[in-house]
This record gives sequence, structure tokens and C-alpha cells, in this order.
Amino acid sequence: MTKKTEKTNFNKSERFQFALNWADVDGRAYRQEILDLANKIGRTKAGTSREAIPFGPEYYALASILTPFQAEVAMHVSFREKKSAQDIAASCGHPLENVKEALKHLAWTGVTFWNTVDGTDVYWHDIFVPGHLEMINNNREIVAKHPEVAEAFYYFGSKKGPMAAGIMPVGGGPMRVVPIERSIDGNTKRATYEEISRYLEEAHMFSVSDCSCRTSREAMHEGCGHLKEDMCIQLDHAAEYYIKTGRGREITREEAFEIIRKAEDNGLMHSLPNLDSPGHTHAICNCCGCGCYAMRLANEYLNNDIVRSNYRSVIDESRCVACGECVDVCPTNALRLGQKLCSKTPIDEVITKVTPRNTEWKEDKWNSDYRINRKNTLDSGTAPCITKCPAHIPVQGYIKLASQGKYTEALELIKKHNPLPAVCGRICPRLCEEDCTRGDFDEAVAVDDIKKFIAEKDLSADTRFVPGKRHDYSDKKIAIIGSGPSGLTCAYDLALDGYDVTVFEKEKRLGGMLTLGIPSYRLEKDVLEAEIDVIREMGVRFETGVEVGKDISIEELRRRGFHAFFIAIGASSGRMLGIPGEEAEEVMSGVDFLRKTNLSQETGLKGKVVVIGGGNVAIDVARSSVRLKEVSEVELFCLESRKEMPAHEEEVEEALSEEIQISNSWGPTRILHENGKVTGVEFKRCTSTFDDQGRFHPQFDEEETLYVSCDHVLLSVGQTYHYGHLFEGEDVKLTGRNTIMVDPTTLQSSQPDIFAGGDVASGPRLAIDAIAAGKEAAVSIHRFVQKGQSLVFGRDNHSYIMLNKKNLEEGMDYDGTERQRTLHVDGRISKTTFKDLRGVLTEEQIRKETARCLGCGATKVDPYLCVGCGACTLRCRFDAISLERVYDVKGFEIDDLPKAVLKNAVKRKVKITLNRINPFVETR
Repeated sequence: MTKKTEKTNFNKSERFQFALNWADVDGRAYRQEILDLANKIGRTKAGTSREAIPFGPEYYALASILTPFQAEVAMHVSFREKKSAQDIAASCGHPLENVKEALKHLAWTGVTFWNTVDGTDVYWHDIFVPGHLEMINNNREIVAKHPEVAEAFYYFGSKKGPMAAGIMPVGGGPMRVVPIERSIDGNTKRATYEEISRYLEEAHMFSVSDCSCRTSREAMHEGCGHLKEDMCIQLDHAAEYYIKTGRGREITREEAFEIIRKAEDNGLMHSLPNLDSPGHTHAICNCCGCGCYAMRLANEYLNNDIVRSNYRSVIDESRCVACGECVDVCPTNALRLGQKLCSKTPIDEVITKVTPRNTEWKEDKWNSDYRINRKNTLDSGTAPCITKCPAHIPVQGYIKLASQGKYTEALELIKKHNPLPAVCGRICPRLCEEDCTRGDFDEAVAVDDIKKFIAEKDLSADTRFVPGKRHDYSDKKIAIIGSGPSGLTCAYDLALDGYDVTVFEKEKRLGGMLTLGIPSYRLEKDVLEAEIDVIREMGVRFETGVEVGKDISIEELRRRGFHAFFIAIGASSGRMLGIPGEEAEEVMSGVDFLRKTNLSQETGLKGKVVVIGGGNVAIDVARSSVRLKEVSEVELFCLESRKEMPAHEEEVEEALSEEIQISNSWGPTRILHENGKVTGVEFKRCTSTFDDQGRFHPQFDEEETLYVSCDHVLLSVGQTYHYGHLFEGEDVKLTGRNTIMVDPTTLQSSQPDIFAGGDVASGPRLAIDAIAAGKEAAVSIHRFVQKGQSLVFGRDNHSYIMLNKKNLEEGMDYDGTERQRTLHVDGRISKTTFKDLRGVLTEEQIRKETARCLGCGATKVDPYLCVGCGACTLRCRFDAISLERVYDVKGFEIDDLPKAVLKNAVKRKVKITLNRINPFVETR
């Protein structure tokens, strides 16, 4: 590499100054012996394009951990030739005892391998990766003391990755994906060298260590949430070395199989060091696409050939239901949800249109943001149901399972995304049905009724689904403040990972607004209690009647050992209008009224009741009022026209059926009273509610007024927040709307260990929105309490796009079965009780209704991005995805690999040259 080059932008580190060329060295003094050793281990030559240079990653990896003498001794250690201390001492001409001490240190640092053969200690070098950089980073003491070695591991990939783009033959990379063995069971073309079990059965010694890639990421504070502990398995000579130097602990073959199985069940895939010799390896790595440095070569530089196995995923779209489970675990984002309905114009389903195989591959073509820009769908979109649901529940998936009678499996799939399916089956406003493609032909699929039927299993202790724990992080205590849908969801997900979770609820009853704000005729409380029982069975503790900020402070909870806090107290206070007369005793907020009715407390309502408000809560207030014995008449007034009412149409219809009068386009001006008693409300006509930009800006006709006599007024015009002394002494900032200011992705507040979600952060929304927020909070809290984890890298962005229904082919063939319904409940009957009289579909109706689903979505696979790991196949419940063998490459001897690389490089150069003169090729 010439010393007369210009400076590069290679270094991104804030702590160190990594160099890519001699100009980046910038005249800094350096140690020649370290540079010589770096070139020796790297098998590179000074003055060439691949040489190690001062302050390059190889240099940084060695300089801080070796003395000049130790570096000198290391120069006499051979590549893959085992030598004794006596041999090395003779070679370097230093006293044996001094050389032994140096070799001991070199082995401890990771700069040499060390085994004992026939009673004699022997030492040798291997390559940097996979090899010494992993070994150095597996030394916890070194990484803690010298964080530059962790960054050196990362920057080694930054240096070598672009060099290798497009020139590596399949099977020639230093690390190679090996398919999960369960994914190729029954494949007659598979070879024994592709079987993890073969490597484990043939080995005689085993150890397990931290993942070196994730250790490096963690030291850089860029962990992806997949933790490093007990991840990588070493075999035979590597196991002996790891055990001797304290990098790993010895395990049995059975334990190794168990670790492999657990990694696979948690969505990880496998890579093997690939340059021992074809069909041999010294380790098995359990990798994720967002943390692994080998997978970085595929994800950032799109150099997928360097890591790919002999296999590729294939989708059977006739079986696929676009549940997205495979998309979640795909390490390269090769799988994305698309559509399988026929379209008028063809859909471009190719993700990778340009590859380094035949194109100049410079920084403008890298995907350097791959850890934050994953997509769930193709740009052309997927099924409306999963897209519109705030929690992105795989509707198509559980409908298909229900159609097959697999109700427990369907419940399990739902609860991965929503721990309260029985609750939501009764109160959800069915956003998933709003754009259901079936609704364009007759009526939407009754998604909520199907979910309600499935979730009935959760109401019985004998049939409910209680998930097993994925991990054991019980050394970390998490406090959840508020037991509404967001708090319960966060508790559920954290309990899945084995955290020690306590939910604090200031009321005597759990459930938040699900208990206190939703009437029993919509949600009977035993339904909610049954689903809370599942969360309790998972180990979550509940403390009721404890108001944090009053009975105990957040700081006191910290002193009790809590590591993080999730604020999910909801919007539990009602707003007033600020009009004359609202201070009268007979005027009450709708939220307070619902709390009293749900707690069976006296409300004092009688005679005629006027409800003011047009949302779902206002409808609940009106319908609850009409059920009170001493109430003779209920009338609801709102600013909005009937079409603009924010309340769900079905809720409005049910209110009308219960003989509640609804008067639209009226705004209250004052509440009248005589002798301290409310006598009526004065209104004026509202001519418009929103301005031209869609902002709330009501306009009135001052001349048109209306007086309505009444005995009580219930105001349901919005909700607000009561914090009390919750944040006393805490640096928690609020927004102008009095909600907690949080990062929209991570839900972290201005106080780092406090997170907030649900209504208290977003403003009043739906229960399913709160559930979605609870899940995101659990992701963030897990990362926050674990050392070195980023709150953003590698997390699901939920980037869903709905398919273009206007482009669907007309004349689609579909089953003409009508939408199934439960028996209609007469409003004149339902208004006489607070019991939920709505029924559940029968099993026969479920069979018919599930058959109505058009199955809009399907997973699509990009054949270039797919590296054939097989993680997707374990997630699929429908046998819709499999691996096919498309290559037959066992590997390369390390000394033969340069010839294969050169051959590939020449072919690539020819292709690039031809593309430059081809007028039909856009990218050259």
C-alpha cells in the first residue's frame, strides 16, 4: 500500500483513530515490532495493498496487549505448525524460562493457540479471523481494560469486507453458514459436512464461551439485544485452548446439543470457521444477523457469497399465510411479506437488483444502516390485516390455524404479539377488518370474532396457553407502574425472558382502564382476570393499592434493586370543558362515572342524563347510564356530524338500539342550574369541526341555539393525566399535551431508566395501541438493563405497507359464504343489564368464516440475499418454507483459496467491463 495516498473517512470511532492507509497514520509514532507481527499473523506483506499498517485494526488488536519482547517471541511462532517452548526459544535465542513466560502471556491474550500434546505444551498461530481476533475478544479482562481490541475486531471487517466484495467463491469465506440440521432433515441431497450433529459426534472435547462478535459490539455499546453469554461452542483443540485459558467452560456433548437447540429455538442460526480444511471445523457459532461480524459481510457489503451455505429458501405460496414468523428471524432480511393475489400489472418482487458479482462495489452501494433499516414487507405491500393492526398480529396465520382446528396453536401465535386476546376479542375496534380485501367483494372477514373464539381457551386454567421462558434474566428487577394493557403486555414479554417483574397498581383491582374504564357489558371482568392469571403464572408479581410517588418513590424502588421502570398509568382523569356551570354537583366526567359504575359505587344519577362527547368513551358513558335503574332518558350531544364522530360505527349503532338519542353538530355553551341543581344545558350549532388542513378547529353559528333540560351532565370530551408526586426528584420531561416525552422508537424518557408507553405517552388511543407500546417498551428495557446494548440496533421497525387493492385483478374467484354472526342482541334487552350478552361463534361457524379469508399475503424470498441458514423453516407452522440445495461446494484448502479468489476476480472484472459497454444495463 503506497504511503502517498490521501486520507480516508475510514475511522468512525469516537475513542480511537483507526487508519486504513498511510495518510491516515498522519505521522503518528508506531511500534515496528507490532506492525511486523500483524503482517505475519495476517499473512500479508508490507508494501502490498493488503498490508497491515500502523493504527490499522490488526495493529490496534495487538499493540496494547504485548510488550516488545512478547511480540518478538510471537514472531517465532509458526502458522498452524505446533512448536514447543524449547523450539521457539531456540529459534529466537532467548532463555527458555523467559520464552515460556512470554508464550503463557501470548496464549492468555489470544495471540497464540496453546495445547498439550503427549505431555508437552505446544503453540501455534492461526489467521486473524476466524482466529486470533475472536480469541482476543473472548478475554473479558482484556476487552474491559483495552476497548480498542473490541473496536479492532469491528474495523477488521470494515477493512477486509469491501476488498472481498464480489470476488469470493461460494464456500470460500473464512466463516460459512451451515444450515440448521432440522431444516434439511429428509433432504436426500444433503452432505454430511453440512450436519452440525456430525461435528459434535466426531469431537471429543467441548467448551462454550461468550460470542466474540457480540462481546465486541457490547464493548462499543452497540449490542443488538441478542446477548453474548454461552453462545459459541469450541471443539477438540480449540476447546482445550479455551478451557486452559479460561475463555470457556468445559461442557459435555449433550450440553453442546442443548445449547444448539436453544439457540435455534430463539431464532439464531449457525456459522462455522471454514478454513481449517474442507469438511472440518474447530467451532460452531450461534449467530444473529444484527450482531455477527461474518453476517455483516452479507448485510452491509451485500457480499452474501462469502458466507452462504449450499442452500436457499423456497416458499410454497399455496401454504404460506404471511404470518411473518420467518421474516422476523431471517438474518439477511431476504424474506419479506408480499402478496399472492393476482394483480392487473406485474409486481416487482426482486429486492436485490444489483450485486457485487458484476458491478463496481463502492460505498454508495453498501447497506451501512442494515441494523436499523430492516423491512417487513416488499415495497408493493402485503395483507391489509397485519398492516393495519397496531400490534401487527399475524391475522392470516391464526385464521388458517383455526380453519385447521389447531386452536391452541392459533392462541400461541396470537399471544406472541398480544397477551390479551380474549380482552381484545371483546373490545377491539377491528382495524384489521377496515381494509380487509374480502370487504371489497361482500363483507370483511369476522377477524375479531374468530380471535374471540380462539381466546376462549385462555379463560380456563385447563386449556389456557402459558408460554415457557426463553431465558433466565432473573438477576434484573423491573418495576411496571400501572396494570392497564400496556403495563400488562410489558410485564408478559419481560417475564418471557425470565426477568423479575413487579407491577405496581394504585387501585385495589388490576387492569387499569380495562377494569375501571370499560363497562362490563363489553368486557366482563372475569375475562380480564383470567388473562392476568396467565401473567401471574409466568412469575410476575402484583402489588395493588400502592401508589408510586405517594406510598413509595421511584428512588426508593431503585434502592430496593429495581433496574428500570415502565410508566403505564394511562389517561385516567377526565377533562372538563371550562364552561359556566360545570362545577355543579350533578356534573361529572365520564371517566369518573365509569370508574364508579365498574366499582359498583353509587353514582347518584337519576332522571334525564345528557352526555357530551362523540368518542367511544362517550358512547360507553351513555350506554352505562341508560342501564341505571333511576335514569329515565339519555341523550348524547357532540360537535361532530354523524359521519365525523370518532366513535366506532358499531358502537354508535348499539347505542341507538338501546334507545339513546344522539344529537350531532351541537357544542355546549353553559350548564344551567337553579337552587344548586342542574336544570339543563345550552348548546349552539357547530357548523364545522375541522379546518382545511384537517386540524380540530370548530366553527359555530351563534344564532342557532338549543336548550335541553336534564338532571345530570356527564362530560366525555377527553382524558388527561394525574401524576401526583410520581416524578418528584426525577428528570422526566412532559410535552405540551402533558404526556410523558419519550423517544418514539424506544419509549425512553429524559430519565434514562424510565420508559413510558400507552396513553400516558401517546395520548388516549386504543387498547391495542397500548399493547403495541408495551411490547416495544419490553424490547427497550431488556436492552437497557443489559450491558452494552443499543436501544435501536437490530430491533423490528414494524415497517409494514398495505398492498394496492386497486391493482388487484378483477373477477377474483372466491367462496360466496356470507359473513358469520353471533345471535343479534336486542338493544331493549341489552340495556337492562351490565352483563355481556354477546355470544361466541360456534365451531361450525368458525369453519365457515375462516374459509372466507382470501389469503392475500405470502412471504417472498430474495434468492441473492438468502444464505440458506434454515432459521425460517423452524418458525413456519404451515410447511410453507423449505431449503433446496443449489450449490455443491465443500470448501477450500487455505492455500488453494487465493487461486479460486483470483479466478473469481478475473471473471468479475470481465463482467464489469461488459456491463460498461452494454447500453441496456443501468448500473455499471
